[in-house]
Parts: sequence; C-alpha cells; structure tokens
Amino acid sequence: VQLQASGGGLVQPGGSLRLSCAVSGGTFNQLTMAWFRHVPGKEREFVAIISWTGDSETYAPFVKGRFKIARDNAKNTATLQMNNLKSEDTAVYYCAAGRRYLTGQNAYPYWGQGTQVTVSS
Repeated sequence: VQLQASGGGLVQPGGSLRLSCAVSGGTFNQLTMAWFRHVPGKEREFVAIISWTGDSETYAPFVKGRFKIARDNAKNTATLQMNNLKSEDTAVYYCAAGRRYLTGQNAYPYWGQGTQVTVSS
C-alpha cells in the first residue's frame, strides 16, 4: 500500500488548507485513514481518523471543530480540510492507513511521506 500526501503550504493565521492523501496498491475501502502531525522536538501526534465506511470520525481535542476529515472510496483518496489555522498548527502532516480504528500511530503500518504546513503571517 502506497500513500502520497499533498496540499501543504504556507498560509496566514485564520486561513485554510486542504490536504489530500492518494492511496494505491491496496483495497482502500477496507482501510481506516488517519492524519498525524509532527513538530521537530516533539512526538508525532494524532489529528484525525475516519473509518473505512466513512461513518465514524474522531478528532484530537486541539482540532476543536476547525478540521474535517473525509474520504472518497471511489477515488481512493482521503482529505483533511483545515480551517481557522493557527501558528501552533505548523507541522509536517502525515496520512496513514491501517485496518483498525485506533488513534495510536502504532496501529498504522502504511504512511505517506508527509507534507509541510506552515501557518505564519
């Protein structure tokens, strides 16, 4: 299973970005999809998860309604819409795929390469 993340960039505080994760080489509609992020000097942290059916979503507390995870099983793609971005959202964002609905990164054997999100004025 291969994951390709894209959509990162530089945005001003309060702005929006939409990250995408294209998945190939596996049965996408049987995979739980998640987003994590990593800031240098800190541990990688969970951001959001969506079940393989798309019926269940879970978010980290810091999201507070600002982010929305989604998936398109016809296009083998997962997305993370991020609104009202803050400077503390600056990080490398990773998409991940697995077969269990868990927020721990160890549950995910498949990872994308990461995309940089920088929130700065």
